[in-house]
Amino acid sequence: MRVGLLTREFPPDVYGGAGVHVEFLARELTPLVDLEVHCWGEGRGAGVVRHRPWSVLDGSNDALRTFSVDLSMAAALAGRELVHSHTWYANLAGHLAKLLHGVPHVVTAHSLEPLRPWKAEQLGGGYALSGWSERTAVEAADAVIAVSGAMREDILRCYPALDPASVHVVHNGIDTALYRPDHGTDVVTRLGVDPARPYVLFVGRITRQKGVPHLLRAVRDIDPAVQVVLCAGAPDTPEIDREFRDLFGELSRFRAGVHWIPQMLPRADVIQLLTHAAVFVCPSVYEPLGIVNLEAMACGTPVVASRVGGIPEVVEDGVTGLLVDTHDTRDGDGTGADADAGAAFEAGLARALDSVLADPGAARRMGAAGRERAVGEFGWDTVARRTVRLYEEILKQA
Repeated sequence: MRVGLLTREFPPDVYGGAGVHVEFLARELTPLVDLEVHCWGEGRGAGVVRHRPWSVLDGSNDALRTFSVDLSMAAALAGRELVHSHTWYANLAGHLAKLLHGVPHVVTAHSLEPLRPWKAEQLGGGYALSGWSERTAVEAADAVIAVSGAMREDILRCYPALDPASVHVVHNGIDTALYRPDHGTDVVTRLGVDPARPYVLFVGRITRQKGVPHLLRAVRDIDPAVQVVLCAGAPDTPEIDREFRDLFGELSRFRAGVHWIPQMLPRADVIQLLTHAAVFVCPSVYEPLGIVNLEAMACGTPVVASRVGGIPEVVEDGVTGLLVDTHDTRDGDGTGADADAGAAFEAGLARALDSVLADPGAARRMGAAGRERAVGEFGWDTVARRTVRLYEEILKQA
């Protein structure tokens, strides 16, 4: 079976959960199918073809540059029997390949453009184009994979023209041989974090979706003896970058032991940070699943996370961590009409963090339960086998 896997992110250029998903899915699919990965970048290697935006569009809207990559990918997919795209950055390539080469197209939905209105800050009018390309690809796809049950419900709500039978749930996975406790402290110390003091850890991009401003306001009120470590970079826009910097500066004046690590760290460094965190926090206001929560759990760390999207399918409330209601802050930024909802969410985050921090014994039990759950239920080999079975069903029907 000759499969083309289409993505923006692929090693060494992985910056988000969708990129992590494709990286490990590709690794597990390689022994099972004849796999060719098409991604953004320069050059090609064994089984990987990289495409860059057309130079004539340098300086143009990012959506147009994305479409130029999609055209390049579609042209290069001749000879593939099935194409499988990930995120709107590659969905149009899959749709065009379906039409051009007469092959089935599978879409994995990691998020949905209609549920991310803040992307208009980043893309401007390109947000209308990203939404159009996603809708066009999803509604014409031979199958749509949702990374959680909650994501499946969102897909069917956003795209009611879809046949529900064509939307399948295949959860994200985690490599628990790679993500496992690292009890060394060299990385923690090198980054200026005191390993003798407990710390709250956030790992993620500076975006509206990840709820970072809510977190920065919430941790003002937690135990002052606790450090706060923010592995946060790649801001979506200059505006949210300024907002983050202002809130970080205010927090740093308000309490000691606040650390910001803006650069993307090697995976091994992140694993050690996850291992030693007293609690990992995921304050997302929209999250189809949240691989980073699985990464923390696999490292034996309890999680405090928003009760949104697919997170409750990963974090078992009271067992592997604590879930916090967002009070429907998703369509706002915690100001104006949403100020009360934002404040309630932030207060809930602070209470949950303090609850875990105040009971180290319970935290250790949650961490151990999280590791056990990650190992038992979210292996990438299982994800790959389920994906190949879906490919086989689609090809039989083609």
